Amino acid sequence: MNQSYSVLMSVYHREQPHHLKQSLHSIWKQTLPSDDVVLVCDGPLTEQLYQVIEQAKIEMGASLKVVPLEKNVGLGKALNAGIQHCRHELIARMDTDDLAYPDRCQKQLAVLQAQPELGIVGAAVAEFVDNPEEVQTFRMPPETQAEIIRYAKSRCPFNHPCVMFRKQAVQDAGGYQDFYLLEDYYLWLRMLQHGVLGYNLQEPLLWMRISKELFKRRGGWKYAKSLSKLYTYMLSSHFITFPHYIALMLVRQTVALIPGKARELIYIKALRKKS
Repeated sequence: MNQSYSVLMSVYHREQPHHLKQSLHSIWKQTLPSDDVVLVCDGPLTEQLYQVIEQAKIEMGASLKVVPLEKNVGLGKALNAGIQHCRHELIARMDTDDLAYPDRCQKQLAVLQAQPELGIVGAAVAEFVDNPEEVQTFRMPPETQAEIIRYAKSRCPFNHPCVMFRKQAVQDAGGYQDFYLLEDYYLWLRMLQHGVLGYNLQEPLLWMRISKELFKRRGGWKYAKSLSKLYTYMLSSHFITFPHYIALMLVRQTVALIPGKARELIYIKALRKKS
């Protein structure tokens, strides 16, 4: 049975060098490591980040493929560029400040191989601030296709840094598209509407780094405008009803526009499971 898969990552100049180093190491030390790790450099990086990448090249050899972009184009466009360089049909997404569990890719690969009808497999994530051994909360996604579709009508149904998908399923849905902080959610919606089947493992397979900046980004007028655009798409494509659209606009726009500390409390207290 073919056990080959690619890993897709994108780094930009604001990433912390030691975060990138730890993230790459966690992928390289998988119980079933990839022979095709694609790292997109989304625009020019800092000298410290380039040093980390050069060290990773020594450790990972030909398994690490670096794709430099002349200018910063944003996550969606950077990932689209990276997909073109992925050699395998199965692709594991990974963020450059998170840490994969050692058996993450092996477990997701096993599900996709056992169930070829699936187009995307996700998992729960364990959220931490500084030390992955001190987990703050868990983000548990819905498990089955019916639950995923129902959940997607209100919230993003997959943890983006912890999915493995079939390249063709993503490309058939139009790939990643530029959509402020919601590139992944928009992609999952289009994949589900194209009939792609998904599944989420009900166990954490990734340590996801969180900070006050995360909750800050999930607010403000620009983010509220992006949410409005997404919900309008969901309504126009008949994914949600008009009453659901109104409820989403009222609730999620309010959360996006309240002070950051209050938004952080809502995310942690209401939308996460405590460790």
